[in-house]
Amino acid sequence: MLISTKGRYALRVMVDLAEHSTDGFIPLKMIAARQNISEKYLENIIKLLMKAKLLTGVRGKGGGYRLTKAPEQYTVGDILRMTEDSLAPVSCLEPGAAACSRAAECRTLSCGRGWIKSSMIIWISSRSPI
Repeated sequence: MLISTKGRYALRVMVDLAEHSTDGFIPLKMIAARQNISEKYLENIIKLLMKAKLLTGVRGKGGGYRLTKAPEQYTVGDILRMTEDSLAPVSCLEPGAAACSRAAECRTLSCGRGWIKSSMIIWISSRSPI
């Protein structure tokens, strides 16, 4: 599975907000500057994340965005489901796919399921930059 630019940027936004979760509401302009993402493009990503209730926002002076839950409560899958058509690394993990005759002994299934369900913070801290 190839993660889109929108998906990578959504992960970067969520990690940025997690790293600054004690700072209150973070202005879009500040997130964009720290992540080197255009504000216009970031607005679209923020809308998706807010619609999914992953973020909350406040308008006006002192406004911005913050996570709706503790950072460790988000999974990589929670975030990427907002931006990607499919998270399945193999076709048998697609929603509604027919049962695979090799599922019982397949070693790739647990790998595919594992990273999608892993905590955002654990996953990000154990990987190289997004």
